Amino acid sequence: MTNKQAAIEIINKLHRSGFQALLAGGCVRDMLLGRPANDYDVATDAEPADVIKLFKRTIKIGAKFGVVMVLAGGQQIEVATFRSEMGYTDGRHPGSVKFTSTIEDAKRRDFTINAMFYDPVQKEVIDYVNGRADLKKRIVRTVGIPKERFDEDYLRMLRAVRFSAQLGFGVEPKTWSAVCANAKNIVRISGERIAMELEGILISPNRSIGTSMLIKSGLADAIFYEFTGRQSEMAVRVLEHLRKKVDFALALAAFFVAWPTEASLEKMKVLKLSRNQIKHIKFLLTGRGKLLDKNMSLSALKLIAAEPYFHDLYELQRAIQKAEKKSVAALASLRRRIKALGDIELKPRPVLNGDELIELGAVPGPTLGQLAQEMYIAQLEGQLETKKYAHQWVRNWLEKRRTIR
Repeated sequence: MTNKQAAIEIINKLHRSGFQALLAGGCVRDMLLGRPANDYDVATDAEPADVIKLFKRTIKIGAKFGVVMVLAGGQQIEVATFRSEMGYTDGRHPGSVKFTSTIEDAKRRDFTINAMFYDPVQKEVIDYVNGRADLKKRIVRTVGIPKERFDEDYLRMLRAVRFSAQLGFGVEPKTWSAVCANAKNIVRISGERIAMELEGILISPNRSIGTSMLIKSGLADAIFYEFTGRQSEMAVRVLEHLRKKVDFALALAAFFVAWPTEASLEKMKVLKLSRNQIKHIKFLLTGRGKLLDKNMSLSALKLIAAEPYFHDLYELQRAIQKAEKKSVAALASLRRRIKALGDIELKPRPVLNGDELIELGAVPGPTLGQLAQEMYIAQLEGQLETKKYAHQWVRNWLEKRRTIR
């Protein structure tokens, strides 16, 4: 059962039980745009207690706010009671919720294009806020007064940019003015929530446009202190030249491409990224320029090509070259060298291990580490194809340094 099928089955069951139930929000928008929807949410006049009683498998994730997750057909469907929200004091959460009608529920939503409902039984779009008209105009507009919507949840400012970038829509002037005027308040939102919206902007094919909006609105400067000037302009240009599909780490590396590595990582702390994401980004930023070395040794080539994030580094450097209107000849040459290596293992196990090196006379400690490193480089250079050659190479190395016991 698909997510949509599960949602419609839930709606049908609610109808049979005497309740009103509709598809709501983003899935309606995407349906009208002819785009595939990720999730299908249900809105109903059934209260949480009714939903929990009616369906055997539920998760009470936000029942006090009118939201219950229903498990059906292997899918998780959010079922929310029509509600109005009041008493926002922190720019994030409502102080109280009142169960109400469809029209009041529409008025509490963020943007008109996200505030429509669809009745799959009657096959009817229900639109109280002119969302359908805004879809045709291709604009993102808040429901009601922009400042009030943003004061309720400051994350909506980032969402406005994300929808604009993802859909290729403009932002209605009053909505945009309110984003710019309130941008400084985005810091009152958790880093994790900011990161989720920022990811949606930066992995979008229109990421350079979204980034320009972040910069012009002041959101980028509020989130990442002093994200302005030539460095921010470079970010836009590099993001523009990335391939169509990228992951968040590569996009963030491009976003901070004009800043020193440590400064970039410091700015990114606000996003609460995972260790793997930080490792990925650090590799890309510290690797800037390395692939342009025309005299790169065979061993260095093998080591860097064996890195799990090598292809992202290549893509980042290609985008940098394009953004700066510089030649990509060095990168093309590097790719040819790698292709010429064929299917060989780029990062094989060392031909001799530490115990074997000690048996040959190496002394445990820094010298042993240096020997192991230089031997491995010689191995990657193709100088040590067998243990016999490796033994002789090690003896020669030790003799030169007079470290034989």
